[in-house]
Amino acid sequence: MGFFGKIGQGLKKTRQALMQSIGGMLRSFSKIDEELFEELEEILITADVSAITAGRLCERLKEKVRREGISDPAQVRALLEAETADMLRGGQPLRLGTKPSVILVIGVNGVGKTTTIGKLAARLKAEGKKVILGAADTFRAAAVEQLDIWADRAGVDIVKHGQGADPAAVVFDTVAAAKARGADVIICDTAGRLHNKKNLMDELQKMARILNRELPEADKEVLLVVDATTGQNAVAQARAFRDTADITGIVLTKLDGTARGGVVLTIWEELQVPVKFVGVGEGIDDLQPFDPEAFAAGLFGETEDPA
Repeated sequence: MGFFGKIGQGLKKTRQALMQSIGGMLRSFSKIDEELFEELEEILITADVSAITAGRLCERLKEKVRREGISDPAQVRALLEAETADMLRGGQPLRLGTKPSVILVIGVNGVGKTTTIGKLAARLKAEGKKVILGAADTFRAAAVEQLDIWADRAGVDIVKHGQGADPAAVVFDTVAAAKARGADVIICDTAGRLHNKKNLMDELQKMARILNRELPEADKEVLLVVDATTGQNAVAQARAFRDTADITGIVLTKLDGTARGGVVLTIWEELQVPVKFVGVGEGIDDLQPFDPEAFAAGLFGETEDPA
């Protein structure tokens, strides 16, 4: 299955929920008026587009309808798809121009963080990059072992200490190993941060200081992994982490298991943090770079759903 097929399949539940409602609603109107946009806004909110974002999106649609003189309600679906893609565009590619570059991966427990690191490592290796993992989640039982399994599966190096070790020391040793082995990309795991636990956030900032001191010129990405099935809670997590950890991007996992895919619009529109990858399945190649056009088509496209 190609890239667009994977995104479309991953968004199947959201699309089915949205397009059944939107299609029926548009067919019930003979003209485009204020009532149509009010109903459209309510439908978007059911897909976990926040009320603020849904309102902004509808205002943009109204402006486009006025500017282009559109009167047929049947055209609103295509306008919605195009406007959604425009809203989400920008900031998607990873900045990995230096050798080494650093990716720090954060997020609460249970969102698929370790799996995401393994899949990302496999993707970068397939692109010809030498990757080294730093197992700095020394707090959770079996976290190091799980990352070790993914390192083996992806065929990349890993630096690890025992459970309970200082995570900052793991980061320091990973940087030293990356320099010695000529690695292109360092990916550091971190403990599952509860965003209301100040001591854990302080620990995260300590790791960031080490990276900035040891690799001051390196490109650095801080990716927050969030679970799409949690809907607006994912937005709350992103807001809390952004205020503490200088997040550069979001990885949205389990998109294929939810009808709440509209949360992507809220994350970008309200927080101005780009979604860089989405998880659309269990396979090692099911972590997909986020593409605004593919996502918008997956939400509002007219293509038939795969069986």
